[in-house]
Amino acid sequence: MPDPDWLVWAREMQAIAQTGLEFSKDPYDRDRFAALRRLSARIMADHTGADATQIEALFEAEIGYATPKVGVRGAVFDAEGRILMVREAIDGHRWTLPGGWADVNQTPAQSVVREVFEESGYHVRAVKLAAVWDRARQAHPPTAFSVVRMFFICALEGGAPATSLETSEVGWFAEGAIPADLSLRRTLPRHISRMFAHWREPGLPTEFD
Repeated sequence: MPDPDWLVWAREMQAIAQTGLEFSKDPYDRDRFAALRRLSARIMADHTGADATQIEALFEAEIGYATPKVGVRGAVFDAEGRILMVREAIDGHRWTLPGGWADVNQTPAQSVVREVFEESGYHVRAVKLAAVWDRARQAHPPTAFSVVRMFFICALEGGAPATSLETSEVGWFAEGAIPADLSLRRTLPRHISRMFAHWREPGLPTEFD
């Protein structure tokens, strides 16, 4: 289900405040935008039980024109048709497709190749952009910021399983044996199903929104 209205509105308020503070030179307008940012933090704190001061500090760290954050996920398949997954250490050691935030000065494809290696130990090559999904429309648990994720089909090129500071286990899974304890903040069962579909049918168009 979509994010609740209050979260959508609070995110929009924060984005307006952030962009306003970036471009406004008038001190009175800047005060108004800062007040709007504080109000968005109070709304989120009221609905989540989080500390408003911490949320405000999180928002203050965001500067420049407000845009969605970009994440990447890699769907890597082995010769037996199994998909690569890792356990995320910071999310209760739950399973997910390897991935993370796109890095500055790297293309999304370069970012997903790096993330897969860092989290699993495997060298891969991005061969297809399978999906570009807005996080808020994918039934994930709510988050403070707008996020867009790019899902790539990747070819396995070498390496060996290796965990990292971010992951505690690496594994390969057949389509009918996907772990039940998924990191739903990162990967949903539907995402995995669609990645198998794109792997089986490379000609499928890229999915979006």
